[in-house]
Amino acid sequence: MYEAIVFLPFLGAVIAGIVCLVSARNRFPGEDPPPPCDDHAAAPVSEDHARAAPAPHAEHAAFANTHVEAPEHVPSAAGSLLAELTTSTFLVIVCVLSWFALFDVGIGGHEARIPMFSFVSFADLHSEWMLRIDALTAVMLVVVTTISSLVHIYSIGYMEEDAYKPRFFSYLSFFTFAMLMLVTADNLVQLFFGWEGVGLASYLLIGFWYHKPEANAAAIKAFIVNRVGDFGFSLGIFAVFYLTGAVDFDTIFSQAPALVGKSFHFLSWNVDALTAVCLLLFMGAMGKSAQFLLHTWLPDAMEGPTPVSALIHAATMVTAGVFMVARLSPLFSLSPGASGFVTFIGATTAMFAATIGLVQNDIKRIIAYSTCSQLGYMFVAMGVGAYSVGMFHLFTHAFFKALLFLGSGSVIMAMHHEQDTRKMGGLWRKLPFTYATMVVGTLALTGFPFTAGYFSKDAIIESALVSQGPMASGYPALALFTGHGAIEFFRQALTLGPSEKLFESAENLPLTLSLLPTVMMIGGFLVAYQFYIRRPDMPEALARDQNLLYRFLLNKWYFDEIYDFLLVQPALWVGRLFWKGGDGFIIDGFGPDGVSARVLDVTRNVIRLQTGYLYHYAFAMLIGVAAAITWFMFAGPH
Repeated sequence: MYEAIVFLPFLGAVIAGIVCLVSARNRFPGEDPPPPCDDHAAAPVSEDHARAAPAPHAEHAAFANTHVEAPEHVPSAAGSLLAELTTSTFLVIVCVLSWFALFDVGIGGHEARIPMFSFVSFADLHSEWMLRIDALTAVMLVVVTTISSLVHIYSIGYMEEDAYKPRFFSYLSFFTFAMLMLVTADNLVQLFFGWEGVGLASYLLIGFWYHKPEANAAAIKAFIVNRVGDFGFSLGIFAVFYLTGAVDFDTIFSQAPALVGKSFHFLSWNVDALTAVCLLLFMGAMGKSAQFLLHTWLPDAMEGPTPVSALIHAATMVTAGVFMVARLSPLFSLSPGASGFVTFIGATTAMFAATIGLVQNDIKRIIAYSTCSQLGYMFVAMGVGAYSVGMFHLFTHAFFKALLFLGSGSVIMAMHHEQDTRKMGGLWRKLPFTYATMVVGTLALTGFPFTAGYFSKDAIIESALVSQGPMASGYPALALFTGHGAIEFFRQALTLGPSEKLFESAENLPLTLSLLPTVMMIGGFLVAYQFYIRRPDMPEALARDQNLLYRFLLNKWYFDEIYDFLLVQPALWVGRLFWKGGDGFIIDGFGPDGVSARVLDVTRNVIRLQTGYLYHYAFAMLIGVAAAITWFMFAGPH
């Protein structure tokens, strides 16, 4: 069963990929295919569509009258329906099996280790490809396969006008396979394989509409920023292998207590070994989960199709970092310094991303910054030792955030692919079902009482309050992820020692503190109602009065500009120096354009003397004889 869960999406990706290649060869024999007809990116608004938004305000009218011409329409690839149905059917099957696994493993306690084959064997490094099935894996299997199956089905309609659907569905299924490999990994090498696989799939999906320069730039940005985090992650894996001589989780966890207090000398410092390892591993989580300092790729990743955002940037890939910290909880729980840093980064990200999201105008970027903030919540829970609570919020958040992304896709299509929220209004009359679903998702996101987000977010806040550290789906799962039920559910899959004390303390919190998150939520709701329902002129007036603060937040704390000044421009300057100065002036100047060029000039002129005419050679001989006679006449005999 578990082999089918992991490898059926891969089979679907292969089938869709074959369909893509065959159809491309039949449609464009011996030539490159034209760019896809990206009606999703820039299609002109027609008068006959009934689902148009109200006329934009005067200050935005200029935007409404401009659009980029879409490329010439390309017919859909042959076999598109086969690719769609195959991949979607496989994902539905995998989803059903995953829910069965959740009850079988989480409730029934039937954990498993399924060996597949030898993966890496070199010198002292031995890594087996083995599926690790425990409660933590089962939770992630449900999240990944449920969201992925729904996204596959949703994409059949959303990508209907796209000419390259087989390629899109192949990428989606490949991403799902890589994510499943990540969550079922039994060792760090196998986990890293899935980790890089989702990075590759993310790059391909973000840049799916490759004819758009901004999509290519966003894909490259996501790839590079994640490479920064993955560099630290790989160093962490090397350090773990150096300290323990193993990469499989059971051996690492058994040796973890012996690493407490150990240090190694680096330059002029003695560095705590366990803290350094955890910080390096967490660096990978910062990149993959778009945490503060390595967050800049996530908003730009919205250039990909909306189903990609729902699958990758809300429910699965961005939660890989949270899952990794939870999986390695036996290490992080022994390092208070690293756990404190995780808490600090998570709390900073939660506040930082929320402030930016307040002033964004792109509907998908707003949800993206919300995702970034919610991931910060999850890391706060991980940092204070409430690992099961963090997984609880990961579980609930995946569903209502994917719902919001898919709902935004419905709005975007109704608005003829317009994403500026300033041009939207009154859509609930035209899209009642989308409106209802997005209201549910929004209430869950804000932590409205008795929604999924209410239970999971409150549990994180309560855990953070009592820590001694430096869709109605929430309530049924509450007993499994918090309290003593979490200990029976997760068993050895998570380190829950610190959590027991947190659970007991949270139960004894004063009523005022327990109600504080709900009070704050109600306050935020009232402010939003005042600003955007009763007095929609207030946000513009506030932005005008607080222009510096508004510009600061609108420009995302100027992180892109800071990174451009500190990193990008110096790198370009160094590259230009070596290009123009080193390669151009020195190597080319003294090489091909210098000595070599002069030799060619001389030989070229010498060649001109070889005309092949006898009288030219006779004339040259007469000149030589005349010159010799002249020399002897004036120089005289010696």
